[in-house]
This record gives sequence, C-alpha cells and structure tokens, in this order.
Amino acid sequence: MLNNKIIFITGGTGSFGKNFVSFVLKKFKPKKLIIYSRDELKQSEMLQELNNHPQKKKLRFFIGDIRDYNRLSFALKEVDIVVHAAALKNVPLAEYNPFETVKTNIIGAQNLIEASLENKVKKVIALSTDKASSPLNLYGATKLASDKLFVAANNYKGNAKTDFS
Repeated sequence: MLNNKIIFITGGTGSFGKNFVSFVLKKFKPKKLIIYSRDELKQSEMLQELNNHPQKKKLRFFIGDIRDYNRLSFALKEVDIVVHAAALKNVPLAEYNPFETVKTNIIGAQNLIEASLENKVKKVIALSTDKASSPLNLYGATKLASDKLFVAANNYKGNAKTDFS
C-alpha cells in the first residue's frame, strides 16, 4: 500500500508524525517520505535521529505551514498519499488564540484540500480527535469543522481522482 509511493505528512515532526514516519520506514519502502512542518528545530532533531537509517535518502524535510497555500501546493508536487496531522492541539492555547487556531485547523485544512486537488494527490487521510465529537471547546469545534471539510471534499471534487478520508 505504501511501497513505492511518495508520502507527505503535515505536522510530520509532531508526536503522531514522528511515530508515523518511524512506522513507515520500518514496515514499507516508500519512494519518498516528505515531512512537512513549520518547526525548524524539530526537523533538525528528527533528521539527526534518522541520520543512520538505511532509508534516510528517501526523506525530505520541507519547512512550511499549512496556512501558506503556495508553499503547500509546491510541496505536494508528485505526491501520492497525504497524511494530515498538522493542527493546533493545545486546548488552553487555542482558547487564548482563537483565530490562530481557526487559521491552522480550518483554513489550513481547506488549503490542503485545494492543493491536493490541484496536484492530483490520490489519497488524503486527515487525523481527527474525540474532541470533535460534541465539541466543548474551540479546539474540538475547529477539528469538527476540519473533519466536515474533508468529508465534503469528496462531494465537490468533480472528476478528480483524489479520495479524502
């Protein structure tokens, strides 16, 4: 399933991203694995951790933010599969910085949908959270909106072959 594919992970240096990258490198032979995040320090640390990995040459580290449509679209060139793990997840910080959370969790999700369609990505898998079910806080509400955007993308993609889940 992931062998010989170009895989792109947003939020690739976060806790899920690091575990996903490790899992993919252990179980599969991707053509390329692109780690996309805005955190230069975490990318540098991850690169050091994977420095001696036999599949190191397949790794690409892109500094970028899902809020930046142009950078995101550029980074998605020739990508087969996207795993979307980028989000602002800290509940108290989301409450204190509501529009920053909206820009990342909702607008960033829409940017990813549109850039994936533009680049003819085959499969986009977006991570959700239990907090999106009957949300009690802004984080949950933004993740609920994000989930609905990804599901709805399957309805308005037209003839595009991209599958969103």
